[in-house]
Amino acid sequence: MQGSAHDHWRLCGGLRGAARPMAYSVSFSLHAVVGFTRMSVMVPFQALLAYGLKVDAVCPGKKAGETCATAIHDFLGHQTYSESKGHNFALTANFEDVDADSYDALVVPGGRAPEYLSLDENVLNLVKKFESAHKPIASICHGQLILAAAGVLKDKQCTAYPAVKPVVVAAGGIWKDPSPISACFTDGKLVTGAAWPGHPEFLKQTLAALSATVQGGDKKVLMLCGDYMEDYEAMVPFQAMQALGYQVDAVCPDKKSGDTCATAVHDFEGAQTYSEKPGHNFALTATFSEVKVQDYDALVVPGGRAPEYLSLNEKVLDLVREFDDAKKPIASICHGQQILAAAGVLKGKKCTAYPAVKSHVVLSGGQWLEPEPISKCFTDGHLVTGAAWPAHPEFVAQLMALLGTAVTF
Repeated sequence: MQGSAHDHWRLCGGLRGAARPMAYSVSFSLHAVVGFTRMSVMVPFQALLAYGLKVDAVCPGKKAGETCATAIHDFLGHQTYSESKGHNFALTANFEDVDADSYDALVVPGGRAPEYLSLDENVLNLVKKFESAHKPIASICHGQLILAAAGVLKDKQCTAYPAVKPVVVAAGGIWKDPSPISACFTDGKLVTGAAWPGHPEFLKQTLAALSATVQGGDKKVLMLCGDYMEDYEAMVPFQAMQALGYQVDAVCPDKKSGDTCATAVHDFEGAQTYSEKPGHNFALTATFSEVKVQDYDALVVPGGRAPEYLSLNEKVLDLVREFDDAKKPIASICHGQQILAAAGVLKGKKCTAYPAVKSHVVLSGGQWLEPEPISKCFTDGHLVTGAAWPAHPEFVAQLMALLGTAVTF
């Protein structure tokens, strides 16, 4: 799949695997002044694009191409979540041009932004239009503050981040405890979740609200992790694949299931290279020393700084070679190709990577393909490569294609 899958779906107006053309569009309601959480916007945004939907991200008072600041919310043992600066999220449409009749669903991310959005009458009117048209509304974390202010929660069974419970109840909602924090609930066309750990279920229920069917979701995927892998490049594929029904085992050498890996937020902020900030702590779901390649259908390798040292680990390289020898799909993004180069599996392969990794690819015998734009991915045989996290929609979609997975409506 050499071309842009996303561009193809836009042009034909359909969804990959659909029996006939269908225009499914989703609107994201964002805020300009304070940060929404980076995971609660980026994971649904890129996952829905990967599944074949057209997604417009908008913000009151801003235009397409402008950015919104995001916040990193994590659970670090305090009585409430921590917050640090995230990346800058690029908007794709103008809020003032949004016509609810042109969209099939509305997604509302969380964070602190909903505190202010809930005071914006234009935002509330937009929410009311989706609700009166009986179109799916999917809201997570603090996003339900907006729904409460819009008066659409009355008599609805729903959840939210626990601190939002008093507002949900006061708005007439029927509170459902999010236990565990990943729990999500659907009542009619309303889907609600409590926090970003719930994204797989949140996305799964959002797809169900759109009458979607996932075919070929019974896969088992191994994700190769390490400290200071890129935050998005771990979490977006991880949760997007889980939402499809995949079992995703995230492992790291010398760590066990339940341990965590530190992540890094890499962003493009005008310098000659990317900037780096601390990201979330990513929880591992399996133990590296117990991995057997024959138990898995594919391998995913995130980027970031982790591949620099993982490429020196012979056990990691042997694992990659086993997947390659078995002709099982290997999907690697950004700096992840440093590991593939060290393992010797790029020879003769058409592939890309983060541009600074070009020498690793070329010197290991790979045929370099320019990632223009940076969101471009390539498939050569059982190998999928991408250049950076903006490429996640194509990256996930091309892996889905290799695994025979399709989302139909």
